[in-house]
Amino acid sequence: MFAQLNLNPAIVKAIKVCGYTQPTPIQERSIPEILSGKDIVASAQTGTGKTAAFVLPTLHHLSQSPSHRKARVLILTPTRELANQITTATSTYGKFLRFNVVSLVGGTSYHQQFRNLSRPVDIIVATPGRLIDHITNHRLDLSAIEVLILDEADRMLDMGFIDDIKIIAKKTSTNRQTLLFSATVDNRVTRVINQLLKNPVWINVSDKELAPTQIKQEAYIVDNMQHKTKLLRHFLTNQQIFKAIIFASTKVNVDNLAKDLYKLGLSTAALHGDLKQNIRNKTIERLRQGKIQFLVATDVAARGLDIDDITHVINYDLPKFSEDYIHRIGRTGRAGKTGTAISFVLPIEATHLKRIERYLGQPLSFTTVSGLEPTRQLTMKQDKWKSKKKKTRPHDKNNHHQKRKRHANSKRSHST
Repeated sequence: MFAQLNLNPAIVKAIKVCGYTQPTPIQERSIPEILSGKDIVASAQTGTGKTAAFVLPTLHHLSQSPSHRKARVLILTPTRELANQITTATSTYGKFLRFNVVSLVGGTSYHQQFRNLSRPVDIIVATPGRLIDHITNHRLDLSAIEVLILDEADRMLDMGFIDDIKIIAKKTSTNRQTLLFSATVDNRVTRVINQLLKNPVWINVSDKELAPTQIKQEAYIVDNMQHKTKLLRHFLTNQQIFKAIIFASTKVNVDNLAKDLYKLGLSTAALHGDLKQNIRNKTIERLRQGKIQFLVATDVAARGLDIDDITHVINYDLPKFSEDYIHRIGRTGRAGKTGTAISFVLPIEATHLKRIERYLGQPLSFTTVSGLEPTRQLTMKQDKWKSKKKKTRPHDKNNHHQKRKRHANSKRSHST
């Protein structure tokens, strides 16, 4: 129970209003350590409740002492959408507390952000690039930051924000508490940890605990793109889908697919990085309000979306990276609800699918739709060592003869 985590009663009250009763594993392990003032490194995927894992104890920290004009908490995150989600979550969980939160992201007015910063601020939620802009223009003083939070640190490094993060960290108090959340902890993330954190507590929720057991995962073999489209139309028109996010691999695919579904009379919208920020914000809000039933999106645009009533996720195209599969299906089955994840797999994607299954630690369950059964099977590429052993290419034979000839000439030259 959240009441047992020693959080401010006003925060516990807000959690109850949201309908949450039991903390997730990442919340249960992280919150006590954060409340004790320790730096932490938490390895957790999206969809595991990690936002609340750092927002709740941070709000408690703020509630223990009076506010002042300078910001005391800084949350860095890779994308605008995720920053907006965190800002909303912070306001929701702190609805019975008195504090001010400001979001600093690209795609919104500098002037409005500057006006917001001219007032007393307790929490700043920002993307590194926009925050650097404000620092460069001397609009921001981070010297009073008591808690620095790096959310989705691995993705921020993927996007090239490493130097920005270091510059920002140097602007904060040396006595700050630093919390780092990351889906993966590779050598790059480890270097950041060594540079910015002090004797951190490591929290690694096991794969079994992270696995979205409340999500039913299904896979369907598709012969070609036409077959894939027919299956998608079947699911969207014949199954009881309340709300769904449909993932496509490129922005062009997203636009084309959204147009096709719209022409079928389906309530559909597209979401990708080329759309203006205000359009993206409106699209997400329309989905949240139920004005849109189907959202076609890219991985980056949909990352961090937190909408409780998404019943289905459909991988129209498989994700390029295995970890993105977890991020995708984590958009459904949230807040203890059940969900369904459907993946379409072309025969040539068999090897890629196996990589995803190895990452998951379990195979996906394949099934078929009556009348839309595939005529082809998945084809696994042969391992390289097997192909070399079974068959030698003609040019390889020539190379082999050339090596023998050079070796013989070498022996003759040594004997003279």
